[in-house]
Amino acid sequence: MTRPLRVQYAGALYHVTSRGDRRAAIYRDDVDRRVWLSILEQVCQRYNFVVLGFCQMTNHYHLVVETVDGNLAQGMRVLNGTYSQYFNRRHEVVGHVFQGRYKAILVQRESYLLELTRYVILNPLRAGAVASIEAWPWSSHGYLTGSMTAPPWFEADAILGHFAADRTEAIALYCRFVLAGIGAASPLKQTRHQLLLGDEHFIAQAYGNPAFNNMVAITKAQRRATLLSLDEYCAAYPRRDEAMARAYFSTAYSMQQIAAFFGVSSKTVSRAVRSIEKAELVSKCRH
Repeated sequence: MTRPLRVQYAGALYHVTSRGDRRAAIYRDDVDRRVWLSILEQVCQRYNFVVLGFCQMTNHYHLVVETVDGNLAQGMRVLNGTYSQYFNRRHEVVGHVFQGRYKAILVQRESYLLELTRYVILNPLRAGAVASIEAWPWSSHGYLTGSMTAPPWFEADAILGHFAADRTEAIALYCRFVLAGIGAASPLKQTRHQLLLGDEHFIAQAYGNPAFNNMVAITKAQRRATLLSLDEYCAAYPRRDEAMARAYFSTAYSMQQIAAFFGVSSKTVSRAVRSIEKAELVSKCRH
């Protein structure tokens, strides 16, 4: 089975999960949890990560994180690798702590940030570990309600700012929002292609927009397996020229394939591509 792709760029937002090997516990006690948080803090400082939500369960964790510099893979390698070394040394065990690689889903901030962070902190309640979410100290919920002091690497304002300018009012509205999410369906059910959570335009941007200069390299065969169809490009980009250009930028389709689909000549597709490239170059020069 092909590994899920990694899409990386500056300012990207992710939902990251990592589970214990064979579903074993990755935290055996509160000391383990505190050490993991300490390593997370070091990773945030070193790799310029901003955490917007997290929850430590017993055999896995959830992390909602923004990578300011587009370097998720480097930071996660240190987080899981350093913690694994600590865990094996402290508990005098050998072997894998985590089950394979972590899973990372690229998230559309404006559409899913609040819903996703709510889903993450409600995990202990759904699992029956506690009777109320306030009783679980190993998540970001306390940082948002003010019951725990938020560390520098956690960006509480990025969440509370969506509710109100006044902090007291924002916290009250946030708590109401969390309660309303109990029993709600997981937003992760709307994930596309195993790694994207967002609307059609967001998905088309992630794969077809050359402005994502720091996107990791992936093969044409992989792209063809996960990219939008040409019908989806039409839906995402109402202007025919832009739809054709974005499909071409994805590298999954040749000019001949795009031309046949849209009922135009290859020269027409080529002109559309040059037009979009020129427009984006002008836009970059202005900024």
